[in-house]
Amino acid sequence: MIPVTSFKGRHVALFGLGGSGMATARALVAGGAQVTVWDDAPARVEAARSEGLHAQDLREADWDDFATLVLAPGVPLTHPLPHWTVDRARDAGIEVIGDVELFCRERRRKCPDAPLIAITGTNGKSTTTALIAHLLKALGYDTQMGGNIGIPVLELEPPAPGRHYVVECSSYQIDLAPTLDPTVGIHMNLSPDHLDRHGTLERYAAIKERLVQGSETAVVGVDDRLSAAIADRREMSGKPLWRIAGEREVSEGAYASHGELFEAHDGAQVRVARLAGIDSLRGDHNGQNAAAAFAALRTLGVSADKIAEALKSFPGLHHRMEVIARSGRILFVNDSKATNADAAARALASFERIYWIAGGRAKAGGIAPLEEFFPRIAKAYLIGEAADDFAKTLGNRVPYEITGTLDKAVAQAASDAAKDAAPEMAVLLSPACASFDQYPNFEIRGDAFAKAVRALKMVVTSQEVA
Repeated sequence: MIPVTSFKGRHVALFGLGGSGMATARALVAGGAQVTVWDDAPARVEAARSEGLHAQDLREADWDDFATLVLAPGVPLTHPLPHWTVDRARDAGIEVIGDVELFCRERRRKCPDAPLIAITGTNGKSTTTALIAHLLKALGYDTQMGGNIGIPVLELEPPAPGRHYVVECSSYQIDLAPTLDPTVGIHMNLSPDHLDRHGTLERYAAIKERLVQGSETAVVGVDDRLSAAIADRREMSGKPLWRIAGEREVSEGAYASHGELFEAHDGAQVRVARLAGIDSLRGDHNGQNAAAAFAALRTLGVSADKIAEALKSFPGLHHRMEVIARSGRILFVNDSKATNADAAARALASFERIYWIAGGRAKAGGIAPLEEFFPRIAKAYLIGEAADDFAKTLGNRVPYEITGTLDKAVAQAASDAAKDAAPEMAVLLSPACASFDQYPNFEIRGDAFAKAVRALKMVVTSQEVA
């Protein structure tokens, strides 16, 4: 835990008692703050009380007593409407912040030289976060990874000399972190997402850009128009910048092309690593992820040769382009984290011949944006609520079967792929949908896929292959 001492002896209101909210409350109390917590869910309030936290309905509190409102990232700050606690805080003239802001303040107070690498983006940020942490650990650095990726940031070890923090930041967390100041700020890409919480794509982009603006060195993806504009504005500020790409060359920064990674400075481009053959880094999107990780470590002074060697041992992110098993020429790939079409596109672009398992609770637009990848799909196996709508989109362009459930889809896809003479093919779970019609979250859906695959007599697990 990182005790938050910046509010020692002061009274703090905290709303939202999920995982990060509870971690934040504990950290504030450990740092000497007086904390009053609340949540709209009675069970969470009772859980907080059972831990000894002071819980009171904040509607009945005297807001003149509070120094700040700490808001959990899942609670609306601006859209569709500010949460009622936000209105109360603004009426009282106090700031509204989140756990990442508290972490940044504590880092500045205790050990400002402890490197902070903060990563954001619509897609790829979790893989990039995990990759950077892997590289640092493989090279012997004291490394702490957390934030939006899993471990709440205030549950990490306290700042100390030489301790490196790799923190994934969602747009919600950035919106609640006005003084976010990473050593290296990484922005991967932008596509429409979370607009119900931010109102417009432009506002969403502006929030993401804050992470870049506050960084000592910025690493910015330029494979999409809005992100390229963020890089241009950073360059005009005169502050250090690495452009990164997985789909084009850059003259200053790092990029991937045809399975190789390049570093570019002053127009000179040098091949620094081979990505082809690393299953966990297949595809252009993973080329961008590798370029981002490379740029971050180079900023910290790590040699290109050491980074290249450490890339080879990256196991990949759980549920994101994760090779679960093999059977001869068939790869079984868990991409359950692909909960929208844009994320699924990255997986579909990574294989030439695909037995595709898709469906669940559909997002706006369905799978229509994936039409360019239809020629790669040997057959689709449709599950969940979206199955009928996805079938209409596929029409007569892609053979499909409505299997309904994941276990049936895996069994049929494996059987069909075994009859295929292609040199390599993927049985790919990349649903392009939320999981909530059949599973509580994408993690449990991915675990169900892995269990179904491992039950097949034909497969060899990825661990056995290694």
